[in-house]
Amino acid sequence: MKKHAERQAKFVNSSGIEIRPTYMAEHTRGIDPDTDIGLPGEFPFTRGIQPSMYRSRLWTMRQYAGFGSARETNRRLKFLLRHGQTGLSVAFDLPTQMGYDSDHPAARGEVGRVGVAIDSLQDMETLLDGIPLEKVSTSMTINATAAILLCLYVAVGKKQGIPPEKLSGTVQNDVLKEYMARGTYIYPPQASLRIATDLFAYCRDHLPRWNSISISGYHIREAGATAVQEVAFTLGNALEYLQAARRAGLQMKEVAPRISFFFNSHNDLFEEVAKFRAARRLWARLVRERFQVQDAPSLRLRFHAQTAGSALTAQQVENNVARVTYQALAAVLGGAQSLHTNSMDEALSLPTEPSAAVALRTQQILAYETGVADTVDPLGGSYYVETLTTQIENAARNYLDRIDRMGGVIPAIESGFIAREIQESAYRAQRAVETGEQGVVGVNRYTSEQDRPPMIHRVNPGLEKEQVKRLVRFKKCREAPAAAKALDAVERRAEGPENLLPAILHAVESSATLGEISDALRRVFGVHKPEVSF
Repeated sequence: MKKHAERQAKFVNSSGIEIRPTYMAEHTRGIDPDTDIGLPGEFPFTRGIQPSMYRSRLWTMRQYAGFGSARETNRRLKFLLRHGQTGLSVAFDLPTQMGYDSDHPAARGEVGRVGVAIDSLQDMETLLDGIPLEKVSTSMTINATAAILLCLYVAVGKKQGIPPEKLSGTVQNDVLKEYMARGTYIYPPQASLRIATDLFAYCRDHLPRWNSISISGYHIREAGATAVQEVAFTLGNALEYLQAARRAGLQMKEVAPRISFFFNSHNDLFEEVAKFRAARRLWARLVRERFQVQDAPSLRLRFHAQTAGSALTAQQVENNVARVTYQALAAVLGGAQSLHTNSMDEALSLPTEPSAAVALRTQQILAYETGVADTVDPLGGSYYVETLTTQIENAARNYLDRIDRMGGVIPAIESGFIAREIQESAYRAQRAVETGEQGVVGVNRYTSEQDRPPMIHRVNPGLEKEQVKRLVRFKKCREAPAAAKALDAVERRAEGPENLLPAILHAVESSATLGEISDALRRVFGVHKPEVSF
């Protein structure tokens, strides 16, 4: 049969893995069906962490939301719950992430912009007003100030009559990736690890249904990492947290089952499915090898996925509905435990209510109309997918070996190695778009000059003034000596080895603000100042 000329000289995915024209049994010869693929719910969990996966329970539909004031965000959370969302996910503004109150000079112009402003227990009560915390799990995307936000959540639960042991959810608490990819860190890495492990121990003792960390590859990928780098750097961070927990006297069986992961679901459908399968298998093997852990709960990689914000385009925004659909399909075919689907307009602004509803409906159509949830790991056994899964696992392990030779993740961060690797990958990807090597519909393919501007969500600029006024009133009306005494206790705890969380919980219940508690910790730990080299 005549062979036609191919569209391009070479086909490669984001990780530089060359894609063959055809995959046959011979390409999977090194893959053992029993030890490398196995059965769902069994080591090495390549095919999923549960034997029946979505046949028993669909993934949690957890749409990320947060903007402006606590009252506005409370309305959006209730809107999503009314439309069938099955879990909450809260976004916080930059001042909250960085440990500044809304009245701090550094917060000016950023209050309520990219998430909700939370300064005090009063704000958290408003945010969660009318939401049944004993029935709904809540994910909070927060890192440097994760311990404070968790204590605020616990304090609201107590005021609602819900004991901590009945609260369920996840706090991101993954500050290591902030030094790699995002920059919303406060304290030096070792101090941040101390706070993270204190949170682990507190959850073990008081919050049995809470995931104490969600280790995020999402932001690493958004910064420009490849699929392989996303797996490698995320699992490298996870190993560092486990080692820090062990140094803090925690047992692996107490910590490892409470770890969850947060991955990006990008455009290349088969690469993403293989990435999720490779991450599960590699994690199970690494934990068993390095920590001599055998129990299944400690070896399972549970993950939340979010579709790729960096893949959305400001041009022809309706096309983003199709992009998000395929990215969501990859996450489901890859076995995600929960999923956020981005709204079509997020390249331009925070989502409007109609676009947020379409994003949620995308998940619901996938779940109830496509049949993808009816069998476990439907792409398992594909010559292509199994080969790609193994290639991604091996390439990620090679990165981890390089990090080990540097002395671990923290030296790799401090030397700038990880940031450089991500930056170089981001440059190559952007260069491919600019030269046209990588096609993006609406940007460098099938463009249109008659693109009509969509309706976008605008944050009311007056909300910042209102938030500051509320904060000033809150501080004026509180019992100031009690707040000051509680803040002194936080500072003393930080100077010693005792767990910080009980003191932070007492401080928020004594009306200390997020910024004041962060400042107390700054006085002890200092702030991280990255080395800049030219």
